[in-house]
Amino acid sequence: MERIEVHESSGNVFTDLGLPDAEERYAKALISRTIAKEIDARGLTQAEAAELLGTTQPKVSAVVRGQLSGFSMDRLFRFLTALGMDVRVEVQPAETNTQGHLLVSTR
Repeated sequence: MERIEVHESSGNVFTDLGLPDAEERYAKALISRTIAKEIDARGLTQAEAAELLGTTQPKVSAVVRGQLSGFSMDRLFRFLTALGMDVRVEVQPAETNTQGHLLVSTR
């Protein structure tokens, strides 16, 4: 029987995969999920969402599918505000003397 090695997750799949900019990738994923949920909750088509967001339907499709490499955090924030959501950025000292972290909290 072959042994399978199991590792506990850090909570961020991008970190676990060793990808660069893992915190930003994870934050964008959470934001895109929020955008997709709001589009769905409003019953919008991607074309209707694109008009509301001031973008194209293919761009909405990319966000909804989590293909976010061409999107800045600022652009995703603008999409959230266009959907009637408040975005709050809070900056505070890190809890330890190490490098700070990027955290996103959604409701």
